[in-house]
Amino acid sequence: MRRFGRSGREAGADSQDEPGFNGDLQQLETAAVRLLARREHSSEELRRKLLARGGDPDKVQTVLDKLSATRMLSDQRYAASFVHHHTSRGQGPVRIRAELRQQGVNETLIEKQVDEAGADWATLAAQVRRRRFGDAPPRDARERAKQARFLQYRGFTTEQIRAALKMDVDADLGEGAGERP
Repeated sequence: MRRFGRSGREAGADSQDEPGFNGDLQQLETAAVRLLARREHSSEELRRKLLARGGDPDKVQTVLDKLSATRMLSDQRYAASFVHHHTSRGQGPVRIRAELRQQGVNETLIEKQVDEAGADWATLAAQVRRRRFGDAPPRDARERAKQARFLQYRGFTTEQIRAALKMDVDADLGEGAGERP
């Protein structure tokens, strides 16, 4: 006996999955367009998804070329959207670059989009630090290390972390302690 869920689909069937493509280029293209309708994808990410669903590698490449030619698929648009979204979530440039590399985006395109984001990364790191730990600066070296690890995980560079924690040489030495006889 077949059971059906609320959507009218057979229970246990994943609504996100497309059936096998049976070598049909049109089905492959339809699946790709459906994926792109939900959100932007990089070319490599879309390739992996179509191949995982049983698409023939040559036909997948044909579909990707067609979608790129009609500008339905654009790594540049994907990278710009990705950088904007992840910057607004408080992630730093190191993490954003790494995640874009995992999605198969060209290194030149990654650098261009991160540079064009126009983000003041040190200010963003300070905002992320305040949001997580409050306005008060770290009380001691242990607290400073904890906050630095958090910012490093979020993808900020050492310089950006130092700026966010106000860890310049004078702060480390204490006020007036920088003067030696």
